[in-house]
Amino acid sequence: MKDNYNGILQQPLGSGYGTGTTAAEILRNTNLTGKNIVVTGGYAGIGLETVRTFVSAGAKVTVPARDVRKATANLKGLINVTVEPMDLMDQQSIHDFAVRFLAGHNHLDILVNNAGIMWVPLHRDAAGNESQLSTNHLGHFLLTARLWPALINAGNARVVTVSSFGHQIAPFNFDDPNFITREYETLQGYGQSKTANNLFTVELDHRGKTAGVRAFSVHPGSVNGTDLGRVAPVELFRQMGTHDNDGNLKPEVAASLKTIEQGAATSVWCATSPLLEKIGGVYCENCDVAQLDNGNINHDFSNPATLRGVKPYSLDAGNAQRLWALSENLTGVSFPAK
Repeated sequence: MKDNYNGILQQPLGSGYGTGTTAAEILRNTNLTGKNIVVTGGYAGIGLETVRTFVSAGAKVTVPARDVRKATANLKGLINVTVEPMDLMDQQSIHDFAVRFLAGHNHLDILVNNAGIMWVPLHRDAAGNESQLSTNHLGHFLLTARLWPALINAGNARVVTVSSFGHQIAPFNFDDPNFITREYETLQGYGQSKTANNLFTVELDHRGKTAGVRAFSVHPGSVNGTDLGRVAPVELFRQMGTHDNDGNLKPEVAASLKTIEQGAATSVWCATSPLLEKIGGVYCENCDVAQLDNGNINHDFSNPATLRGVKPYSLDAGNAQRLWALSENLTGVSFPAK
């Protein structure tokens, strides 16, 4: 029953999987009949593939969606899938969804906090929180808190939060998380929201493990075919070396990107792998626990395979506890998670 305070568990386990593993391969010969699962953003990109994989193994999946019409269309034909309205930037919407879910389900076996936004212009939710922080972290913090009774009732539940290598862009800025006094930089906003995902996972696992709830954060890899960066200016991609002067993705970069099926694999692995039964709070990539990055890993944005490892500041125990308290304050919810 170990947790990952300060990254003490950040050692690859030798799972036998890798960058080319698909979500379907993870669940080969696995039966999830009787399992209740919630996947946010489960109607596009790797979220949609995650849902497909779970239902193919017999699970019942609920997909809370900001765009119900799009979700219904994209999930058409999948059995055992329910679409419910919910907006991660609207706290009342999250409360309402949780009430409906708890009324119809006495247990929640797997919660995948998959939805997210990236590299957007400055926008705020109704409470004044910057949109990437609001969507990527605070909304999922509140959702997890509201669904906590069902997670505990499962007896052996897992919470998987989709983070990113992007956490390496920025630590969490506790002095001005919502860009009130500092100039807004979208990459800084994204980076700190992904760092928040990791810190949330560390503290959630620390608090939840005695109640039978383990938590994991995930870097899905650099994935081709998602619309996550659709509003980002091309200049950002040029600066990273992934696109040419005309704004086109370089062929050598495209060849190294993961498919949607491969991008969903680590989330599914974290949600189901027997190797993770006695540990939690870890940041995972390529279907294994990631290596701790103390400056010993060389990164090249034009070679996505090098974008790996997890920064110690995103696993720091003090930062995790401090973020938990701040998140309770910003969402107005008491979440002891015990």
